[in-house]
Amino acid sequence: MTATPVRIAFENVSVSFGGLRVVDDVSYTIHDGEFVSVIGPSGCGKTTMLNMVAGFMQPTAGRVLLDGKPIAGPGPDRGVIFQEYGVFPWLTVRQNIEFGLKLRANRRPPAERAEIARRYMRLMGLEDFADAWPRTLSGGMRQRLALARAYAVEPQFLLMDEPFGALDAQTRSAMQNLLLDVLRAEGKTVMMITHSVEEALYLSSRIVVMTARPTRIREIVEVPFAYPRTEALHEQPEFGRLRSHLRDLVMAEYAAQARLGQAVAE
Repeated sequence: MTATPVRIAFENVSVSFGGLRVVDDVSYTIHDGEFVSVIGPSGCGKTTMLNMVAGFMQPTAGRVLLDGKPIAGPGPDRGVIFQEYGVFPWLTVRQNIEFGLKLRANRRPPAERAEIARRYMRLMGLEDFADAWPRTLSGGMRQRLALARAYAVEPQFLLMDEPFGALDAQTRSAMQNLLLDVLRAEGKTVMMITHSVEEALYLSSRIVVMTARPTRIREIVEVPFAYPRTEALHEQPEFGRLRSHLRDLVMAEYAAQARLGQAVAE
């Protein structure tokens, strides 16, 4: 089996804010078509790494590469989805999906914009809400809208920062399954930040476990389960074993973070 090409690469990346080292000499890669989740204790620098891939910031040392070239800034090839939904409250569902298609980097003629919006409203189950304002939608529906808007501009990469963290458990599970369905239909390279070990294990092909700050790689876990995936996966013994292993790793880093905080206080 031929290995897929590397699309995103962290090469000895470090980030400091003033005198505070947040990320310390981190190196790993994300291959074409992979779904890679990054987990670790709160405040360890996970979102900082995603922001570098998005082009929102630069490393203090080392390089973050996209297809072998240093990332200089944001681009239409990367769609970003945040926990706060990131939809425009002054635009309807249809207008939100069409928004990126009116910008210079992704501009489409009106008829094509309308067809793309219809396609993603169908895919996300939003057809009946085309002219609704985001404030009238549930949290899960707003996150479906955010996903539709990100997909509409046809990015190669999907960057997700706790995308389902604000949802209740049932809606979160439904959104995870919807994301898997959409990825099976559309195909993307995905980097996701999450605090949920179970979510990372259910969705990902690989999981990067980070240490407490300054963040380094604790372990990279290859997820052995084939796609497509269903809820039944949660009941498999291997899923339970890996979930326990990942939780132990993350909790050990939380404990290390607490010890560090106590030492500083003293």
